[in-house]
Amino acid sequence: MRDRPTAGLDLPPEDRAGAPVTGWTRRHWIAVADHLLASLRPYRSPLGARISPPGRGSWSGGDTDGLEGFARTAVLAAVRLAAGDEPARGRLGELADQVTAGLLAGTDPGGPESWPAVTDYSQQIVEAASLAVALHESRPWIWERLTPGQREQVAGWLGGTVGRGVRENNHVLFQAVVGEFLASVGAGHDRSEIEDRLDRIEPWYSGDGWYLDGPETRHDYRSGGPREFAVGPEAAYDAGRRFDHYNAWGFHLYPLLWARIAGERAGARAALYRERLHRFLAQYRWLFGPDGAVLHQGRSLSYRFACLAPFWLGALDGATPLTPGQTRRLASGVLRHFTERGAPDPRGLLPLGWYGEQSAAAQVYSSPGSPYAAAMGFLGLLLPAGHPVWTAPEEPLAGERADLTAALPVPGFLVHRTAADGLVRVLNHGSCYLTAPPAVERDEPHYARLAYSTRTGPVIGPEAPRIDNHLALLLPDGTATRRERIHRLAVTDRYAASWHRPLPPGGPVPGAAPPPVVSVSVPAGPWEIRVHGLRRPPGWGLREGGYALAAEAEPETVLRELPGAAVRTAPGANGPGLVSAVLGLHGWTAAEVHRRERANAFGHRCAVPLLVLPPAPARVCDESSERIEVVVGAVLLTGAPGAPPAPEVTVRVAGTEVRLTWPDGRELLVRPVLPWQAPVDRGPAT
Repeated sequence: MRDRPTAGLDLPPEDRAGAPVTGWTRRHWIAVADHLLASLRPYRSPLGARISPPGRGSWSGGDTDGLEGFARTAVLAAVRLAAGDEPARGRLGELADQVTAGLLAGTDPGGPESWPAVTDYSQQIVEAASLAVALHESRPWIWERLTPGQREQVAGWLGGTVGRGVRENNHVLFQAVVGEFLASVGAGHDRSEIEDRLDRIEPWYSGDGWYLDGPETRHDYRSGGPREFAVGPEAAYDAGRRFDHYNAWGFHLYPLLWARIAGERAGARAALYRERLHRFLAQYRWLFGPDGAVLHQGRSLSYRFACLAPFWLGALDGATPLTPGQTRRLASGVLRHFTERGAPDPRGLLPLGWYGEQSAAAQVYSSPGSPYAAAMGFLGLLLPAGHPVWTAPEEPLAGERADLTAALPVPGFLVHRTAADGLVRVLNHGSCYLTAPPAVERDEPHYARLAYSTRTGPVIGPEAPRIDNHLALLLPDGTATRRERIHRLAVTDRYAASWHRPLPPGGPVPGAAPPPVVSVSVPAGPWEIRVHGLRRPPGWGLREGGYALAAEAEPETVLRELPGAAVRTAPGANGPGLVSAVLGLHGWTAAEVHRRERANAFGHRCAVPLLVLPPAPARVCDESSERIEVVVGAVLLTGAPGAPPAPEVTVRVAGTEVRLTWPDGRELLVRPVLPWQAPVDRGPAT
């Protein structure tokens, strides 16, 4: 890893003997934790119950936002206390006193800084879980030093979560964690509620360690069939097959934190959670680049290195396929990657965004305190200095230095990694996000795209078009259709396929919706070959986008006519320069470049290469029509030095059959139509 400025961080010397890849040690982790905590002092309320960094507020209001800032940084403080008194800014006793003072001020009924009472479906339930984790992991420093009256006061506020309605997603785990902490200190709790909340995630477990973030369907015409929940509609966030980083910082994190509190009571549940975590980490590790970059997909991405929590829990609980040296190398690589790219920023804060501040990339439920969920990424400091994770030399991850294509069938991801540039791309044919009426025009760019990567992000914002890594049918007025519910057809190491019904703005129109689109992705070196089969209504155009490149400087256009379009960014603060390109291989007739400003988490200016087809001629278009249009394109994202190579694949199209041929004689025969037939994959010529 190259040395980069780290915005005011006072870091110890690197250890290239023990950490040959990153140079970072346990002392570096402590230094970053101390820096984050010290930088928040100016934003503490007078009594310490609220921490309110500057930035756009959430939908919950200022009082709850301040609670969120306190609760999430309390986790970081608790982990720092447990880590011990290595060189730090200020004594740990002062840190414990600050947390204690804020805790008592916030839970003081009627006090000037009392926190909002816990209500059904509220953000307070989420933050109560953070407080419970912080109090458990710092028992000798905070809880055990409280007087009986103070303990009763704190337990009284936390106890407000008992019996409350909770949202039907990862939120169910928060009640279980709070309830178990209350039980552990002899306070009022409901054992049946704890067990029920843990049971609720079982229908969402989908195999290979992956969980859905809540129900797949809800009472909505786009969800695959009507379904009513036993709880009220307030309890259901939007549905879909949502596979994302909430598996890391939600579904594997909180059950095992619950088990740490429950101790022997956790029993068989803890064993089950550890087995699932082991399976999850075996696949999740592929979503990280060797440079420490993290896949940019899904929601709540401002949590950043909270994605490291399951790796630390794997080491804590003996539930990981990684060696100690691999765990440390991956985790330190991620933390160093972010600290060298504006997280924390020059103020020492973690703003809403990815590297620097980009509030447009955050959801409306996120406040300036939300990014401090990143505290869960420091759970490795619960491991003592003598643990093998901190003493064993760093090791590269298995296969890190080779090209890789790996199928993750449960989430519907095909991982596509190239060793020359360390880029990880995920071809998405399974993870999707549904919204219910009246939000029928909402688009989820972090779920709906055909591909994501560790070095790029989708075009975002309220006025953002559906353009990058997206096949759009274009209405006569130029409006693009959406890819919402994704129906997985196949995910293998060689290709992935799915179909979706393109939705115009306002949702489907009975009798006028376009027929399904079948899409197939095939990795080919640094390229991805995309094959689509579709039927267009008369007067509708077609557009396919590649990866959006973003930087502070305007990305350069290097090609803007057939056979394709390409853009390039220069090396900069976020890493080596990149090239994004699209090539028309069959059916496409034009190419162009689309540009936006302040619409990407990776930089203020972004550009997207496009392939375009003009409106279709008048024709009869119905579900029974056999007039299927096939288009084939190649999509490139590369950071390798030198001119990008042309794709080494020959494409021949006959009717609806697409034959892809490689130089070694391997062939793949694809028919992008329904009913689906698996492609014929013929090995290399002998």
